[in-house]
Amino acid sequence: MSGINKTESINLSKKLIKNILEQTILNKSIPDSLGFFQSDTYRFFFLMSFMLEYFEGNEISQEYAISLVPKKFASRIKRLQVLKQAVKLGYLSETSSDRDRRRRIYKPTEGLLNDFLAYSEKISSFS
Repeated sequence: MSGINKTESINLSKKLIKNILEQTILNKSIPDSLGFFQSDTYRFFFLMSFMLEYFEGNEISQEYAISLVPKKFASRIKRLQVLKQAVKLGYLSETSSDRDRRRRIYKPTEGLLNDFLAYSEKISSFS
């Protein structure tokens, strides 16, 4: 990497880091839904993985949801607790599968979806 390109890369990296910090841990007016998912590493990676799967049109069952993030970030119990707590708080919806009534399917609620889309816009638009 040449000196000019490295300097440009460092400057771009600094802008990106500042923007992410301003939209996450330094943001005093962050919506409760995003604050919940940004409270620890597992929840943050879970949210990113969950939303990607949702946007790609994949059906997200309980087992699929808790398998989205590598086990090294959280125990099975914690992964289930986070999933159930997100449902209880109204950030994710839980319904029965049409094919198998015992199988639970998860989707983001309209509130979380709107908060996430606004967050994505702010994160991706920095100068």
